[in-house]
Formats: sequence, structure tokens, C-alpha cells
Amino acid sequence: MGVFLGIDIGTSGTKTLAMDASGKILADATEIYPCRAPRPLWSEQNPEDWWKATVGSVRRVVARAKLKPADVKAIGLSGQMHGSVFLDRNNKVVRPAILWNDQRTAAECAEIERRAGGRAKLIRMVANPALAGFTAPKILWLRNHEPRNFDKTRRVLLPKDEIRRRLTGEFATDVSDASGMLLLDVARRRWSKRLLAALELDESLLARCHESEEVTGTLTREAAGLLGLSTDCAVVAGAGDCAAGAVGNGIVRQGVLSTSIGTSGVVFVHSNEVKVDPLGRVHTFCHAVRGKWHMMGVTLAAGGSLQWFRNALCQADVERAKKAGREVYDLLTAEAAAAPAGSEGLFFLPYLSGERTPHADPDARGCFVGLTLAHGRGHLVRSILEGVTYSLRESLAIFEELGVPVREIRASGGGSRSPLWRQIQADVFGRKVVTVNTEEGPAYGVALLAAVGAGAYANIEEACKAAVRVVRQTTPDRAARRRHDRAFPVYQQLYRSLAADFKRIAAEG
Repeated sequence: MGVFLGIDIGTSGTKTLAMDASGKILADATEIYPCRAPRPLWSEQNPEDWWKATVGSVRRVVARAKLKPADVKAIGLSGQMHGSVFLDRNNKVVRPAILWNDQRTAAECAEIERRAGGRAKLIRMVANPALAGFTAPKILWLRNHEPRNFDKTRRVLLPKDEIRRRLTGEFATDVSDASGMLLLDVARRRWSKRLLAALELDESLLARCHESEEVTGTLTREAAGLLGLSTDCAVVAGAGDCAAGAVGNGIVRQGVLSTSIGTSGVVFVHSNEVKVDPLGRVHTFCHAVRGKWHMMGVTLAAGGSLQWFRNALCQADVERAKKAGREVYDLLTAEAAAAPAGSEGLFFLPYLSGERTPHADPDARGCFVGLTLAHGRGHLVRSILEGVTYSLRESLAIFEELGVPVREIRASGGGSRSPLWRQIQADVFGRKVVTVNTEEGPAYGVALLAAVGAGAYANIEEACKAAVRVVRQTTPDRAARRRHDRAFPVYQQLYRSLAADFKRIAAEG
């Protein structure tokens, strides 16, 4: 039935994997590249680096899996969302791509809300408020600050879609990734003519929108030659990295939610209907499942908070763990496991990078609250794990408030590999937490979409049912759950109590 490739254009590197029709991974490879910050708060990359990494990683996978050109039937594309690739009339890159984590566009976000008639009207148009990471503010920034480059620009593509152009010659995107541009009418799954008109932007700048499993083209002769593949190889629309990662975890039906704890933390829930938070606290995007949507909340420093603690305060333990052939996080979580649920009244606010959900506050700051002489290092570590999980619960609470059902929680990322953190998630959420057999992230999700596009499966639900299965479950401890239910409102109140102080602290630099 053939082989399918998934390619994920990440921020630090591009990962490619080969998968057979049963979902078995045959080989994978990653090529890394730099991210540049030419000024404070800026973040840029050269799209040519993505292309070189794509070619290199695909060729390595083809060699490792010993594939013939005709073996690969289809390719799925995923990538970092929101980034802007500006192309001129000859399809040459006008300037370095501006990435999702670039923060230069605060003034343009305000301009978008003003032109749209206010924040509430903007959310009604495109389901989301204007955030600095999104694509639309970047386009306006180019117009406002680099007018010559804007005048040259004829197309604006997302990172994975620039790779699609290099592979197929086609200008196309998918509805999940397009949702993060802040230019898509998410409810109707098409570009918002109203907002484009308000922003004085021409729709011709944008690629055609497709559902994620739709074929958008086949490899050109040049691309096929570079990759060692056939011109019969199809390229499907694919998905933004969050939706693609959710597909890889089987989050393709109502009632299933995923928590992914890496450097950041993402809470992602499937929805059969479009549900929009009128306050803009969580994102509503089109899902990579045809005709479905998803909602998403983000904690900016999730695993990043524990990483900060390790780097800043535990260097002696890092060396001790190395000598013992162990991972320092195992030592730290063992100490945390000895502390009781609730950390004896110690709270940690994980705002080390500001916060996204539900506060969207770049001035928020991380802190421990409630320290006493009775607390030791184990309490500190446990409070970090609990504080991050409380932050994720805030997104879950908003989903429930909006009527999105949640019956099962699937954990992934580094947080899912810690038995203690899985238990804390189950206790804080008050629900069974499960893990699945796939840990390959967005590249695996879009390989499944490629298999659907090539006809190996009727739809993505069927593909996930065949390839993704639950392998472990963690049930809540009743006493710990009660303790966290009492503590959670206190955690929520702490931000409200400190928000004004955070702004004063930020103003002092």
C-alpha cells in the first residue's frame, strides 16, 4: 500500500519520518538550523534553511528505510504556525521570515483591533483576538516599517507552505494553519473578506485554503530529483504543528483532550461545532479533521519552568546525575513525590515568560507564594509541577464553560513521561489521564493525513483508529483531587491579586 512521509518544519529544525500504511515508523531524521534575533524581541529565519533541511532529512530517511522512488505515495506537511514568508513577483523571498515568537507587532495588533471596530468585533470575524505572534500583524508591520519590501510582496506564505511551493510549485495552505494567520473566517473555513477589506489587504496575497487531507499537488521533476522520489508522489495540505500533533495523538473525536507539556504547555480539545470564547482567552481554530474545529490554550513556561529550576539551582545535581548515569529530572521528581499533594500551601505561578492563556499578559512574572520554614526543595519542585498543571486546568475550565465536553485526557510531551506529573495531572483535572503508543509529534500526524490523501484510509478518524492506541492510564487519587479542588481557586486569585504589581515590576525593567 506504499509509504508516506511526514515533514515538520519546526523552529529549531525539520523532522521527517517515513511510515507504512499500518502506522509503523520505518525511519526518521532531523536537520537543525539557527534562529536569529537581529533586535530585542525579534525572531527570524531564512526559508532557504528550511528547504535545505527538508531535502537533507528526506534523503536520509529514504536511505535509512531503503526506499525506492516509487515507494513513497504521498507527503504530509506540518510546521511552526504564524510565521510570514514574503515573496515577490518572481517567487523570491523578499526578507527573512518573521516567526511565531516574534514580539515586534504590538502597535499593529492595536491597529487591527481599531480597523476591525474593536476587539469584540474582531473575535466575531475571525474567532480570535489580535496577538503579536499571529501573521496578520506581521503583514501590517511590513507595510508600516518596510514599505519598499511590502510593495514588492505578491504572496505571503506560512513556513510549511513555502516548502510546499518548493516541492510542487503550488500556492496552497490548510485551514488549521490558516486559522493562525488571523485572516480566516474560522466558522466558515475561508478567508475573511470583511477583515481583509478593513485591513486594506488583497486576498491575492494569500494561498488557496484546503482541508488537511486534500491533495494540493505532486512533486515537480526538480524536487523529485533532489529528494530521490517520484513525480507521482502527492503532497497533501497537512496542518499546523498543534493540530498535526493532536492528530498524531488521536485527538480526532468529540470528548478527547490532549495536554502536551514540553517547554510550553498546550491544552487542545476537539470540537464538532465551532465554539468561540467571546473574551478571547483561548484560541479557536479549524481542526485538521474535515469540517471540525479545535480549541487551544497555551502556558508559555510549562516544562520550561522546571528546566529553569534545574539550570538555576541544581547544577551540582546535574553533575551527580551524570556520574550516576541518571536523568536529573528523575532525582528532582523523586524529591517532589515525597512532598504531599498541595505542597503544604506552597503555590508556584509559572509566568517566567509572561503568559498566554487565559491572561495574555507579557508582564506577568513567575513566583513562589506561601513559602514557610517547613518547606524544602521537594516542595518547591512539586509546587512547580502543580502550578503548571493548575495553569493548564484554567484552559480546561474555559472549555467546560463554553460547553465543550471532555471525557478523556491524553498526555504527551516530557510531562507524560514522568509518573508523578501524570498523577498530578489526573488529580488536578479530576479525570483519568492516558498516554498513547505514538510520541513522534506533528510529523506523524501529517504522515497519517498523507495516508488518507493517498487513499490508504477513508478519513483521518479511521487512520487514527488503526494506528493510535492507549497504552497507559492514570486515575485520580480522591484525597489529592479534593485538595487540588480547594487550592485551584486560590491559584486563580493569585494572578488577579498580583497583576498590577507585575506591571509595575515590568516597568522598572
